[in-house]
Amino acid sequence: MSGEKILVIDDDTNILEVIRMRLQAWGYYVTIARDSREARAALSTASFHLAIIDLRLSEEDGIELMEEIIRRHPGLPMIILTAHGSIESAVEAMRKGAYSYITKPFNNEDLSLHITNALEKQQVIREIQHLRSQLDERNGFQQIIGKDRQMQKVIDLVSGIAKTDCTVFIYGENGTGKELIARVIQSNSNRAKGPFVIANISEIPAGLQEEELFGSVRGIRADAKGREEGLFVQADRGTIYLDEIGNASPTLQLKLFRLLQEGIIKPVGSAKSVKIDVRVILASTTDLEKAVNHGTFRKDLFYKIHVAPVYVPPLRERRDDITLLATYFLKRFCGVLKKNVIGFTPAAIQRMILYDWPGNVNELQNKVEHAVIVTNKNVIATEDIFAGTNALKNTFNSYKDAKERFEREYLENLLKISKGNVSTAAKMANRYRADIYKLIKKYHIDPESYKDNLSPSRGVSYDSEYVRHA
Repeated sequence: MSGEKILVIDDDTNILEVIRMRLQAWGYYVTIARDSREARAALSTASFHLAIIDLRLSEEDGIELMEEIIRRHPGLPMIILTAHGSIESAVEAMRKGAYSYITKPFNNEDLSLHITNALEKQQVIREIQHLRSQLDERNGFQQIIGKDRQMQKVIDLVSGIAKTDCTVFIYGENGTGKELIARVIQSNSNRAKGPFVIANISEIPAGLQEEELFGSVRGIRADAKGREEGLFVQADRGTIYLDEIGNASPTLQLKLFRLLQEGIIKPVGSAKSVKIDVRVILASTTDLEKAVNHGTFRKDLFYKIHVAPVYVPPLRERRDDITLLATYFLKRFCGVLKKNVIGFTPAAIQRMILYDWPGNVNELQNKVEHAVIVTNKNVIATEDIFAGTNALKNTFNSYKDAKERFEREYLENLLKISKGNVSTAAKMANRYRADIYKLIKKYHIDPESYKDNLSPSRGVSYDSEYVRHA
């Protein structure tokens, strides 16, 4: 594999020259370093495909330098040079991350074989990483942007349930990205090659919901203009995403329950049932538990769709992601609009972080797009983002929001001190355990995440009791 760049680190000038001549004769580009200082300088100014390092340098331990290089350049394979009496140390170096070792004196064949093998293995690793990166991008995970722990739990949860065929219920506020989550589940499922059909229940009149979803017999309505084949039939062998399921009519709810229970549908006006193979993903911005209590949503359907609930947190609960998302949208829109904007002013970043984003990620995306369009500078200022809005007023929370924020922080501190023990937390707060459980469910907090002094988590796994009944 000629043409690769190799760094050789040894304090013996004679050995350095021998290795350099051999490697150059084999077609490699070679950089030599006589000590750690020269090695660090070389690594800071160029990238290498392989490093060869002497185990015993005169001024410092070669293993320590090797460990430092691995920490700073984790993808760089290392070959250790060692004397016969230091084989044990060479084995220790391999345990700490070296690819292999060669004992001195070495012959050309051994040196060439070790280098070739190391470079080939590294090439395979790079190709695998590239393929994984392409796969992640194609399957949508790179579109779920967020370093916040809640979003990482959402990604982990979605990764786990995507390959199954279970019903998924996604809940969260408008603009949080529920449809994106549904698309990622579809793309990473065994139905990825099948259709992905979207139906927003709130946009379909109640009297036409059944016909739209399940189809109808020809001529059932004199004024029928639409297709007679329902959306469920179109989604056969694929996935259907039912948004705003809380707006489903009572009759549609009954038919959905039968579909999830038996896997069959009955077109409007037909006496025959049709077997169908479709995965159902549902979403809602409304509190379905309250709808059940008010009698507007079927209790049996509520529990039927809560096989794998996924909570997508609002942007105000993941403020660490605001700058990350804004930067992502900035780069995207600069590419589309052919503009050279390099970033945001510190004041703009601060205002974005303080703002509560009632429209969540969608609102942030729209504001960044608008800012890129209107700005004539190379940085986006506060007025570019919040022109014509009451963003300053929004930074001061309403009484209800302030009260809920206090409740949530108080509960998190209680659970942190009690290490997730709800009984202890209730005693400390001088409240009934039922009161604490009510708050836990209200704010989607998992007490288990506090038992080992972990940071708080509001988006819990789908087998959590609190989310299952949320």
